[in-house]
Amino acid sequence: MDRAQQLSEFLKTRRAHLRPDDIGVGGFGGRRRVAGLRREELALLAGVSVDYYTRLEQGRARNVSSDIIDAVSRALRLDADERAHLHNLARPSRTRRRPAPPQQVGPEMRQVLQALDSVPAYLVGRRLDILAWNDLARALIADFPALPPAERNMARLVFLDESAKDLYPDWEGKARDTVSTLRVDAGRHPDDPQLAALVGELSLASEDFGRLWADHTVRGRTRGRKRFSHPRLGELALDYVAMRAPDDPDMTMMIYSAPPGSDAADNLRLLAGLTAP
Repeated sequence: MDRAQQLSEFLKTRRAHLRPDDIGVGGFGGRRRVAGLRREELALLAGVSVDYYTRLEQGRARNVSSDIIDAVSRALRLDADERAHLHNLARPSRTRRRPAPPQQVGPEMRQVLQALDSVPAYLVGRRLDILAWNDLARALIADFPALPPAERNMARLVFLDESAKDLYPDWEGKARDTVSTLRVDAGRHPDDPQLAALVGELSLASEDFGRLWADHTVRGRTRGRKRFSHPRLGELALDYVAMRAPDDPDMTMMIYSAPPGSDAADNLRLLAGLTAP
């Protein structure tokens, strides 16, 4: 979780994903010994010296300006999530961060969850901890109340619970999204010891997690579609939106729904009937 190491590995992996032919830049000649762009080629694209870019990639640059980060982001063709991640790593806050207090779900947010009685919804916090849920989310994803509080975590469910591969037909996509979200957290909270412990545990327990974590993919998805396989209802293709809590940027409400009249909408109604008292 060392910030300089994260910065170094992130830049190296993003650079490895680019090819000179992809961006219209001729190589420097000679046999290529690295995947993707060379440092010299990336520095040329970003308009900085090779020495400066090398120090930046090694985590040794100091007082990196926003203009430099933006130039490197453009050269690497980073999207908005990746650019924000690079800013977090290259320009960390100078103020000493106190340990964050445990996240609390207020009664208003719990009321909203329960009011959403026709769609699965849950609240996820830092480190992908699952903080609260409604009955449909419990019926669709996991029996959260039956889990010990320390195990109510989406990353743990995806990588340590074998039933996750039955729940998510596209398990690889779900796993990649999960790791990408944890990467965003690591950039925002590089000093979080609980996050470091979680990453360490998952890296030891799951080869898949270690493989995906090493890729340094960063993606903060706010909408999309996810497929679920329910033991009684079969497969459901549900649309989701991720909504930030107004008073806590590290708390997100995940809401799943289906187009009216679709088979998935009918199955959600059946699921609601199964969970009714």
